[in-house]
Parts: sequence; C-alpha cells; structure tokens
Amino acid sequence: MQPRKPASADPQGELFRTELVHLINLEHPLARLAGVVEWARFDAAFSPLFDAGTGRPAIPTRLMVGLHYLKHAYQLSDEEVVAQWVENPYWQHLCGGKYFEHALPIDPSSMTRWRQKIAAAGAEQMLAETIAAGLQTKLLRPQSLQRVVVDTTVQEKAVAYPTDGKLYDDMRRQLVRMARASGVVLRQSYTRCGQRELVALARSARGHHKPGLRKHTRKLKTYLGRMVRDIERRLNPEQRTPKWTRTLELAQRLLTQQRSDPAKIFSVHAPETECIAKGKLRKPYEFGHKVGIVTTAKEQFVLGALTLYHRPYDGHTLASCIHQVEEMMGQPIRGEIYVDRGYKGHDYSGPAQVRIAKPKRKQEPALRRWYRKRNGIEAMISHMKNDGWLGRNYLQGVMGNRVNALLAACGQNLRKLLHGLAQRPATAVCTFLRLLVRAFAQLNPPPRIAWA
Repeated sequence: MQPRKPASADPQGELFRTELVHLINLEHPLARLAGVVEWARFDAAFSPLFDAGTGRPAIPTRLMVGLHYLKHAYQLSDEEVVAQWVENPYWQHLCGGKYFEHALPIDPSSMTRWRQKIAAAGAEQMLAETIAAGLQTKLLRPQSLQRVVVDTTVQEKAVAYPTDGKLYDDMRRQLVRMARASGVVLRQSYTRCGQRELVALARSARGHHKPGLRKHTRKLKTYLGRMVRDIERRLNPEQRTPKWTRTLELAQRLLTQQRSDPAKIFSVHAPETECIAKGKLRKPYEFGHKVGIVTTAKEQFVLGALTLYHRPYDGHTLASCIHQVEEMMGQPIRGEIYVDRGYKGHDYSGPAQVRIAKPKRKQEPALRRWYRKRNGIEAMISHMKNDGWLGRNYLQGVMGNRVNALLAACGQNLRKLLHGLAQRPATAVCTFLRLLVRAFAQLNPPPRIAWA
C-alpha cells in the first residue's frame, strides 16, 4: 500500500504525552532544517512506486528520507543510524516524529529495500531538495547556480585488493556454495586444498618468492577449472537458472582473462569494479569507478554527482555532468564552467563558457579569483570521502554505485546547511515572524523553484 503519513501529520493529540516541539530547542539547526525541507515533495515523487492496493501500509516517506539524510550527513551505517534515532529527539523531530519514541522505527534492512525502490532518480530528488533548502535559507544564491566547477574523482568499491590467487579461490568458494544450495553433488570441493594453497601463496608473497607465487596461483587456477568442468557435467537443464548461467560465465571470464585485457574482473561479488590509475604516488591504483562532481564556484554546494563507467577521459564526461544538473534545475547553465586542464578537448557544446585552468602568470586578472575558487572542489571531494560515504562504497551493484554517489552529495550539502544554520542563530522576533509567515504560507503557498 501507499506509505503512511508521519506521526507529526496526525492532528489527534494525547493527554499524557508531551510533543517533541515542547521538548527540544526549536532554534537547533536540525529543528530549523526540519521546517525548511519540503517533505510533501517526496510524497508526491515516491507514491507512484508503491502499490495502491490492499496490504500493510508502507513506512512513512519522511522517515525514510530523514534517516538517509542523517546516515550520509554523519557517515553512519544503516544499523547505527536506526539505533541513534532512538536516542536523539532532534533526529526524531526531523524524521516527522510527534512524540519521543523508545523503540526502533524500522528494521535496518528496510533501508536497503527502500533504496532499491527509489533508485538513482529518487536520490536525485533528494539531492535537488538539499539545493532548494540552501536557496530558501539564503546560504546559496540563485546567481551561483550559473557559475559552477566540475571535476572527477574515484568512488572506491568495498573490495579487497585483487590478486589472481584470491580471485580464483573466491570464485571456487562461490561455486561450492551455489552447488550445495542447488543440491548438486560435487566430485571434490577443494576446500582444504584451496586454503592450504592460499596460505602458501601468502608466505611466498611475503618473502618475494616469485616462483612460489606462480606455482601456488597456478594450482588455485587448476582447482577452479576442475570445479567449473565438474559443475558443467553435473548440472541438469532444469537447474540451470539465469543465476547459474551468469556465475559460470563469470568463472570462464576469470579463467581466460589475460594481463592486457581491457575489461578484467577485479572482484567476484562486484564484477563491475574497474581499475583506475590517476597517477597518485600514495595510491597508484584505485578499484571502483569514476564519479563526476559539479559544485557551485562560490558556496561549494554540490549540484550533481554522476557515476561514470568504462574509465572515460575527463573531457568526455563534461556534457553528461552538466546535463544531469540542468535536468534537476529545470533550466540551462548559461554562465561559466571552471575545469582543470584534464578537460581539454571536452564534449560540451551548450550556452555556458568553459574556462580551463591556466598557470597563474597566464590568468586574466578579472578571472583570477574564480580560478582560485575552482580549487575548492578538491576540498569538497575530500570532505565527501572522509566525512561521507564517497570514499568507500558498500552498496551492491551498478545502481548502488549511482545511489551512493548522489546520497554522498546530499550528505555534504546537509553538513553545509547545518553549519550555516548554526552560524546564523535566529532571535525570538525572527522566530515569531517565521512562524507567522509559515502560517500564511499554508493558506496561500508562495511559488517555489521547480526542480525536475
């Protein structure tokens, strides 16, 4: 069924319970943020995703959106954000609670299923609302949306450092688990042999013994090949499900891939993982995928986060990144786009002017300030990785990569919103005027910037 309404929308009161608005400080940044976000927007956007028929009502949309905002603003796991929600009245107020609750609001696994339901389009709606909140609080100026900065980074996947031996053994163990679940009787599982060869492989690697490395890797590859051929012989046509077909194809790719192949497998549980080398001395190789980040040049609000595959050249990603931002804004960017020298030969052909960073002696004096502002995106990416979940992605699949990048951008904008609201405490007169304006706005809502 459709999601339930949040508890704060219920006009019925209780005699022996005190409402949260009478317990918390309404000038707290989280309490002020709860009044800024347009929660009805999410109800209208996500309601078509749910069945309108009979059944148990779904979890309130405001609760799920608020939990994901808090998760990425404070870099928490699904279990941690649900556990801390019980202890924090400000978090309950942000998520639409009316009274202080002492029980878990949901099972943490519900957040995974909800993310899969809204997909990347829903995450873009959540990012667009953080930008609209910045405009409403005047922490972000409308003219700043016409002067943006674009850069790319690598969103690393939560995978172990890949070696041939570990990949062969991981694939073998996955085939053994699937065979046992399907009732396929194997001639040999190579469980103890594989573990013994992995230990010997680690010892050879520690001693830099290359002949030993080649020997034990070759044995692990032999075990995997025997396992694949045994399963191919014993698997009945009725048991050959699409999952079995995909897994066996992945095993064949792993057995036949060479060092110079363009599309190699670097993880068994995340085969979409790519190896990206950006020339860093401390980290020559990063295993994940590229993400294009778009921010405003002045306030450094994140406007877009686009996941990119097949390791594209930076210049060939500019048009896609700008297109994502324009789709959310509902209007084209006609100002200036600041990029680094990795975007030479870009594919953007819109009305905005692309300005590629130059050495300081060649910069125009009138634009020198904005060229310096372009460097701010490096700090924003660092914050998104260290203070958010952009540095290590634990969500599964291609869709999980896209959703994680967008929600990491939401978390960065929320941190800026909370910091800005804390720096601008409202007086009692301002609070009274804001409540008065809100009451009149409910009677005659003002026009709001339409985010697609």
